[in-house]
Amino acid sequence: MGSPDVVSIAFRVVAFVLLMSACGAAIFRCLFGNLLSASRQPVVRLCVRFAIAAIVAVTAHHALEAARMAGEMDGLFDSALQMIALRSSAGAAFALQIIGLAVLAFGAGRRWLGLTGAVLAVAAFDLTGHTSVNPHRAAAAALLALHLLIVAFWTGSLWPLYLAAGREQPRVTARLIEAFSRIAAWVVPLILLAGVGLTVLLVPSLEVFRQPYGRLLLAKVALFSLLMWLAVLNRYNYGPACETGDTQGFRRTVVSEYIIICGVLAITAVLTMFYSPEAP
Repeated sequence: MGSPDVVSIAFRVVAFVLLMSACGAAIFRCLFGNLLSASRQPVVRLCVRFAIAAIVAVTAHHALEAARMAGEMDGLFDSALQMIALRSSAGAAFALQIIGLAVLAFGAGRRWLGLTGAVLAVAAFDLTGHTSVNPHRAAAAALLALHLLIVAFWTGSLWPLYLAAGREQPRVTARLIEAFSRIAAWVVPLILLAGVGLTVLLVPSLEVFRQPYGRLLLAKVALFSLLMWLAVLNRYNYGPACETGDTQGFRRTVVSEYIIICGVLAITAVLTMFYSPEAP
């Protein structure tokens, strides 16, 4: 792995985390904004900051595609290589992500405008990668979009929940957590179901699970299992405790979930950048 690859994967991980956080925070704002009072404006500001930071990280990562093509960092300043990158499917995905994030940042305080930006930014992933060249492209694209929207919802809801638990009255916090948990209980398991569907479409043979691609997929499943356990703790233990004003356990678990999700997104970045589901 050369120097451009190392720098590029670092920016890709950061871009994944920030983009998912921004989009998920906008989805959270759309779904639960009417339940917020003291934390309403902080959550809007959080959306905007995540979106702006994501624009910077996504732009930096895309610019590094030219350096990766050249095999050295000097390629970053090669206009011909930059044009090739912009005209590729990755360039189309980059453009749609920037548009979506810009709409999100501008419309963070407007529920449906922020949601529109989030959907555009997430949909951009369907324009490139393994799903875009799969024989069952339509099904793969639908499953990927569903998978990523729910991952974004989970990822981006954590910091708003953390803020709300520290700023809202206990009664408001408990009601918010209950509302979030009701929806999450139905949609979060779809992450696994959509992931299984994608695996069936993308992975041609069980032999793949003996290769780096398959091993990284299994690592994601292991981390997802840990996340589900933490989510159950919050749903039935720490969440209800917030009604009494005891938010420490809930906030600590939320931070743990976010760190683990960052790990999952890091694995995803490596998986999609360096490995293929093709059987050896």
